[in-house]
Amino acid sequence: MRTLLRRHAVRLVALLGCAAVFAATVGHRPSAAERDALAERFSFTGYPVSPADQPGARHLRSVAPAYEGIRSWISSVGAGAGLFAADGGTVSHDLCLVDPRTDTVSVAPAPTTGARYRPFPLVPSGPELPPHAAPMGCLPTDADEDGWQDVVVYYWGRSPVLFRRTPGVAPSAAAFSARELVSPWQVWNTNAATTGDFDGDGHLDLVFGNYFPDGLRVLDPTAGSPEQVMNDSLSHAANGSALRLLRSAGDGRFTEERDAFAPADRTGWALALGAQDLDGDGLPELYVANDFGPDRLLVNGSAPGHVAFTPAAGVRHATTPKSKVLGDDSFKGMGVAFTDLLGTGVPAILVSNITEPYALHESNFAFVATVPRAGLSDRLRHAVAPYDDVSEDLGLSRSGWSWDVKAADFDNTGADEVMHATGFVAGAENRWAQLQELAMSNDLVVRHPELWPTFTEGVDLSGHDRNTFFARARDGRFVDVADRVGVDSDAVSRAFAVGDVDSDGRLDFVAANQWARSTMYRNTSPAGSFLGLRLRLPTGAGRCVAHAGGPTTPAIGAEAEVSTPDGGAGLAQLYPANGHNGVNAPDLHFGLGANPPAAVPVRLTWRDGCGHRHTGSVSLAPGWHVLRLEPDGSVQEDE
Repeated sequence: MRTLLRRHAVRLVALLGCAAVFAATVGHRPSAAERDALAERFSFTGYPVSPADQPGARHLRSVAPAYEGIRSWISSVGAGAGLFAADGGTVSHDLCLVDPRTDTVSVAPAPTTGARYRPFPLVPSGPELPPHAAPMGCLPTDADEDGWQDVVVYYWGRSPVLFRRTPGVAPSAAAFSARELVSPWQVWNTNAATTGDFDGDGHLDLVFGNYFPDGLRVLDPTAGSPEQVMNDSLSHAANGSALRLLRSAGDGRFTEERDAFAPADRTGWALALGAQDLDGDGLPELYVANDFGPDRLLVNGSAPGHVAFTPAAGVRHATTPKSKVLGDDSFKGMGVAFTDLLGTGVPAILVSNITEPYALHESNFAFVATVPRAGLSDRLRHAVAPYDDVSEDLGLSRSGWSWDVKAADFDNTGADEVMHATGFVAGAENRWAQLQELAMSNDLVVRHPELWPTFTEGVDLSGHDRNTFFARARDGRFVDVADRVGVDSDAVSRAFAVGDVDSDGRLDFVAANQWARSTMYRNTSPAGSFLGLRLRLPTGAGRCVAHAGGPTTPAIGAEAEVSTPDGGAGLAQLYPANGHNGVNAPDLHFGLGANPPAAVPVRLTWRDGCGHRHTGSVSLAPGWHVLRLEPDGSVQEDE
């Protein structure tokens, strides 16, 4: 498979920028037999992770009076999920789930992993939760560096709350204590969050992507109308909220770095965030997927204690529409993921958008680098992002009204599949004609919610789109086989969380649904062999000096390059919190196919708890491995 992908990559890169790229296959529609053959590689069993009905459940939110006419639109976000180890172990067999029907955030064992404790809610008891606040997402992360994963919950209507995990006690509501991340708390409207060591000091920072302007009480029925606004453009809105980076002090406390982003890069209507070290310097870049305007690729030029990002944009070729140039698009960025799409060792950037035929037919993006990874750094430092979109060539450009996007190898062949969470507002009355009228309106109109068409209860806008599951065919293109493998739910979905909850080597995933019960899909595919890495950093006394034993924490930001059986190389980085409200398990997973070697060479790169970078190599048998990445540069396997 890797050999096929490398050949495909060479062919593709050679033709980038030419209108003839894959001209013979762009219009190819696979037959039913071809789809069936692809689908035979996959099998999933669904398990509900939330009740079908709950006391007090609703399907719309209360909103400020100015938004009453577009109440369904305002009520369209808020479902989220994350996989983590609530018990302090290394297996991410626990789930945090945001359910908009009750505006609750709950923690529970993932289905099929046993009734190890009773599910419980995360409720801010000390920090105030005003009536106009609603949770939008949960982000598991070891914020206080004690080896136990905490949970950050972010909201519309208030700034985020950190739920700190008390070490050594069984999972329960009492095992988490709430603390403000911003004191005193402020009115934010947050739609996305990610984590990484952005300044290279050895501590995990937090970034929040916000939507409506700060201070706007969107969900407050008593809020006065003069302050209520919508986006001031459908293609270049600049009146949204600020992108915020909170730098860690290492003890669960954070300080906002207000100068991390230039003013022109801070404001937008963010729906998704993605962190990835694109150029190999050990500092993650940041991709900001914005609604109603251009996305941003922000290049990391930070140093310990000083965070600094600068934008980089793609180059427009003679045959490239402006809207498909990285950083210059006018589409509705909804989700972002990174994957070694072409088997070249260079992460590609997947972005989901609205791709409805005969409606808002924009395009998803699959941005692939046009230079080797070694050549990326110089280009990015000069504000040039050498990436071209090949989504149409690869069959990934269209997926409906899409939100989160995830890429993962579900059949262990060595190549990722791609999924999109889809759907907007479900109802019986199709209002696409009115939405198209809005799309044709003057920008002076759209910023005023009272001038929008009516989108209230009963309205349908792509409410019955089906989630996708794109598998790669032999010709290199992706084919959607979701309907054949049982994961094409027509519920309105928002987010995916991917991880191997039962440690059988096959990746499972959770689909977080809006105004409906959410589902975990257990992977029962006839998958090949795999190599799984649970990379850990020592905490406490072992942070800076090698120390036998002791607690560990997920090595966020670590990179692994694996030599595959056919002579290829797979590369992955540990950034689980990328996308729209879906947080993967903090693991790295590589498919090895049907004929794995007895030992797999692995090259690891990581930054220790004091900010020093290290590189180490190990040879591992197929299967799961827990590896301690020590501050002296050694790699130790935990039993």
